[in-house]
Amino acid sequence: MIFAELLEYFNIKGEFPTYLLNQSFNDVFLDGNLSKIDENYKIVVKTRQNVTHQMFIMLNSTYPVTILSKLPNGLLNGMKFGLTEDDVEYINKL
Repeated sequence: MIFAELLEYFNIKGEFPTYLLNQSFNDVFLDGNLSKIDENYKIVVKTRQNVTHQMFIMLNSTYPVTILSKLPNGLLNGMKFGLTEDDVEYINKL
C-alpha cells in the first residue's frame, strides 16, 4: 500500500511531497486505530508477534511522517520521513 492510499482510507486531507505520497508502507496500518490531536494523526496497530507499530502523520512539520515500532524486547526502531526524498532519519533506541 502506498501512503496516498492510506490517506484516502482514513480520509486524511493534507499537502504532502509527491515522493511521500508514492512511498510504500506495510498494509498492517489499515487495521490500526486512528486518533487525531489538532492537525496531527496517529495510527496504532499491534501485530500477532506482539509488535506495536505507530504511524504519526503531522501536517505542517518538516518530518510529516514518522514510523515507530516497539518490539517485544522493548527496543524501538523506525524512520522519520522529511519533505524531500533524501531527508530520512532512522530511529534506533533501547
